[in-house]
Amino acid sequence: MPPTQPQPKAKAPPPSSEYKTIAAQFAAAKRAKAADDAERAAREALEKEEQEIASVLDRQREALEAARKANYERRWWWTAGFWVWMLTMHVVGIGYFTSGFLLTRLVLEDKSVCAAPPTLNGNSNIDILPAWKGRGTVGGGCWHPKTFERAVIVVIDALRYDFTVPTRDNEAFHNAFSFMYDIALHSPTNAFLRPFIADPPTSTLQRLKGLTTGTLPTFVDVGSSFSGTAVEEDNLLMQFQDAGKRMVHVGDDTWESLFPGYFEPNMSKAYDSFNVWDLHTVDKGVADHIFPLMKRKDEWDIVIAHCLGVDHAGHRYGPDHVEMTKKLQQMNTFIQDLVATIDEDTVLIVMGDHGMDSKGDHGGESDDEVEAALWMYSPKSVFGRTEEEFAIPPDTAKIRPVNQIDLVPTLALLMGIPIPYNNLGRPIEEAFVGVRGTAWDNLAAAERMTAAGIERYQNSYFAARGIEQTSTPDSPPDLWAKAEALVAKRGKRVDWEAVYTAFTTYQQETLARCKSLWARFDLVNMALGISIMALGVLSLLVYTSMGGDDEGAIAYDADLDAAEKSLEMQGVKPDAETAFVRDQDKRLVRAALLGAIPGFAGGVVQSLLSGAGDWYRGAGFAALTSIAAVLVTLYDTKETVLNLRPKTVWGWMAVVFTLAPSIGFASNSYTIWEDSILLFFITTFGFVSALAALRLPSLADRYLSIYHSALFVLLGRLASFSKLCREEQMPYCTSTYYASATSSTSAPWQLVIPFLVVMILPPIIKAYLVPSRSYEGLAPTWIGSVFRAGLFLSAAYWTLDAADNGNWLPDLPANLLKSLSVYTAQTVLAMALVAGTTAFVWAPPCVSIITSAMKSGKAAQVTVLGYGNAHGARYLLLPLNLLGACILLSKPMGGGALALLMWQILSLAEIIDLNALAAASPAIGPVMLAVLGSFHFFKTGHQAVLSSIQWDSAFVPLFSIRYPWSPLAVALNTFAGQMVATAAVPLLVLWKVNPRRKGLLGAVSRALGAFTVYFAVEALATMMWAGWLRRHLMLYRVFSPRFMTAAVVLLVVDLFGILVALAGVRCNTLAISEVFGWAE
Repeated sequence: MPPTQPQPKAKAPPPSSEYKTIAAQFAAAKRAKAADDAERAAREALEKEEQEIASVLDRQREALEAARKANYERRWWWTAGFWVWMLTMHVVGIGYFTSGFLLTRLVLEDKSVCAAPPTLNGNSNIDILPAWKGRGTVGGGCWHPKTFERAVIVVIDALRYDFTVPTRDNEAFHNAFSFMYDIALHSPTNAFLRPFIADPPTSTLQRLKGLTTGTLPTFVDVGSSFSGTAVEEDNLLMQFQDAGKRMVHVGDDTWESLFPGYFEPNMSKAYDSFNVWDLHTVDKGVADHIFPLMKRKDEWDIVIAHCLGVDHAGHRYGPDHVEMTKKLQQMNTFIQDLVATIDEDTVLIVMGDHGMDSKGDHGGESDDEVEAALWMYSPKSVFGRTEEEFAIPPDTAKIRPVNQIDLVPTLALLMGIPIPYNNLGRPIEEAFVGVRGTAWDNLAAAERMTAAGIERYQNSYFAARGIEQTSTPDSPPDLWAKAEALVAKRGKRVDWEAVYTAFTTYQQETLARCKSLWARFDLVNMALGISIMALGVLSLLVYTSMGGDDEGAIAYDADLDAAEKSLEMQGVKPDAETAFVRDQDKRLVRAALLGAIPGFAGGVVQSLLSGAGDWYRGAGFAALTSIAAVLVTLYDTKETVLNLRPKTVWGWMAVVFTLAPSIGFASNSYTIWEDSILLFFITTFGFVSALAALRLPSLADRYLSIYHSALFVLLGRLASFSKLCREEQMPYCTSTYYASATSSTSAPWQLVIPFLVVMILPPIIKAYLVPSRSYEGLAPTWIGSVFRAGLFLSAAYWTLDAADNGNWLPDLPANLLKSLSVYTAQTVLAMALVAGTTAFVWAPPCVSIITSAMKSGKAAQVTVLGYGNAHGARYLLLPLNLLGACILLSKPMGGGALALLMWQILSLAEIIDLNALAAASPAIGPVMLAVLGSFHFFKTGHQAVLSSIQWDSAFVPLFSIRYPWSPLAVALNTFAGQMVATAAVPLLVLWKVNPRRKGLLGAVSRALGAFTVYFAVEALATMMWAGWLRRHLMLYRVFSPRFMTAAVVLLVVDLFGILVALAGVRCNTLAISEVFGWAE
């Protein structure tokens, strides 16, 4: 059978439409996936590339920020270095002038000895007195018959003469210490009371030197009041020691500083002399020790007791206070009890070392400060009067006064020891004229012996100075020869009264010559100091005029800043001109250091060649060559004196306000009324700024500028009601700083002022910040809470202090109120200076960031509140912290004046901003700030006199003297106006400035320069006028204190400019730039 044919396969049915759809979808999905994968890969690659680019950019930005920060830090240090150099130049200039101006006396090392009386040098060998038993020995009397074996010397510090005589008034300091007057009146042969005139300066240390050496102190010694050095020239205590006398001291520890090793250690007791808050410890200690000593007279020969309660009561309360009455009554009882223990071999001397002014202070040369009291007493009849009416103690200190140095020869001759070699005093007549007042021979002998010692000293002094004495009619040599001729006359009757008068005339004329020509001014050092200061002022002026067209004056431009950053990130360096401007301070400091080398070397070589040994002159020459090098460097930068010419009315005002006071210091009346002149300048500035406001285009700005101008003037007028009058201003001035002209405490109504400050000042500060939306961040917490709390605690402190002073709560335990007040003050200072500084350093900008959605919903809108015043608002915290400390350390009236100062500073900042003066006339703001600081120096209870220093401020935060805190407290109290003004200098530059502003460091440094120029010119002018008027009658009352005030203020401004203003700007810039980035 044939094979079977295979059957063909059946064809698959065609795909259905559903399958085709699925296949198509699958293919599409596959293609889509491939596309997505490709897109994802491309996107990831792009993102990775973008991330890498962003990472590179971030690193570049971080590197740029780090580089800008490092560059800023370097420039800040060079700027600070420039100001340290300027401070050094001021120190050298002031030091040189001072070394030639403040008189220093040549101290002779010669020493009087018992066996060599000065009459041996005379032309006549005739003795007035016949030989006495023990002549030439300590036992009988070295140069004069001895009267007493022992002496008790009581110094009642600040015992003014009118405290001891009866007076028909109701003053608290009168008629409370009558015992000495009564004894002198009713027992004139046992006691006498006379005015005891001190030579200025009337500080305790200088007075003790005069009371023991018989010499005139010099003004430069006043600085030693706080660290007395041992007296090395011949003095009473040295003579007592050489005579074998045993000396005991109780009371003021100044004696231990001046005479170490002189006193019996097991019997003496010294007490701290500077705790003016303590009225009783020293006086109680003196009483507790001296009365047991009176029962052990065989164990001592000399007792020196120094009571401090009267002086401390004056410093703390002023003389017109019930506490002064109590203290004088206590001293009256003490002396009365002490008199009962004195025997006939002992002389009791009670005296004041100086007086006190109407506020209880001292240090100057006013009548109240120099008029002390002297009382000498003995149970045996010793003292006499040359006239019957002299038996009644003088009613006032203007009648029959004796110089304090007259005690030296008086006590030496009474005790039988030699008169110290350098003595210029003369014997007090009551001690030698005899009980009947007729022993003219004895008085003449004492006067001749003393005058012979003075003549011997003068010969030695002129020989040591290399000066030849000239004998002209009525000159000291001529008067000495005439007096000796009277002694040499041979006759039965010698007019011993005429002899006494002749030697007295010689002594008085010699003393007058010494007072006027005691020491020679070193004109070379004075001229060198003035030259250094003048060149320093010139260099500072040229430095301040720099940068009129530099980057500091360029406002922020976003496009320009972005382009600059882009170039910097690409490694493009700034152009040479920009780098030149930024490195200006660096070049100046290098030039200053290099320039000092040849000057110093020249000074050393000159010292070697001259053989004078004045190595310090190298510092002066180094200063001159250093300044010259700086001026040359400034000239290389096209900065010359021609740039100093003012171009606007504001510039001319700055010049006038700087020069006018300095020119006026040539007049003593101008200097005395300086505070009124400064008020006139403040008023003038406010008036001119109000007129300038009329030219502003914006009506709102115009009204605001007029408001701040008027407010600026009114605040100055209000502050002027706080006054502390100088003696020379009387009777045309009424003091309001204290409760009265004779008080050093505040009136009860003045306690309202600190509480008004608590309520008013924080809201005022807030009102200046709110318009720029700057009351954000830390500002509300710090200003509204912490700062206000500090002000409240300050007000509480002064309330507790008044309660303690006025004994408002007598039932409280002793010292409770004092303890509470001290701890309160310490809390305020901790808040202001410790916590305040910490907060300022670490605080973020005073801004707030608000994020809100845009209407389109696509992006969020970020608003930075306070951006436009970020720099100024944050920096304001620094002067506020300093202000809080200064308000605490100032009395209520002073605290109120300082609050007005801060208000005026803020108004000044607004005036400068509204009138665009920071660019048009950058000097006027700092100069007005300097005027404000000087004005408020007077409004905080100070004058350019030593007696206005408020020493009690040292005890506001402390129970006793503590170094260095006590001097710092006094400095903050004294220079509060200038310190706050210095701290506020950067505020004028930073006010209403956003974080992107460039050149702020240079602008602040130049503003600080303009500010410092004001005080430098003031110091230079007072130097020149004091040097020119060095023989003027008012030199040590007006011109010398004003120079010293100006010099110290300049150094304080320099120091605060570096430590507070520049350091504050650095911290502020770091904090702002960490948030908003570095603008340069």
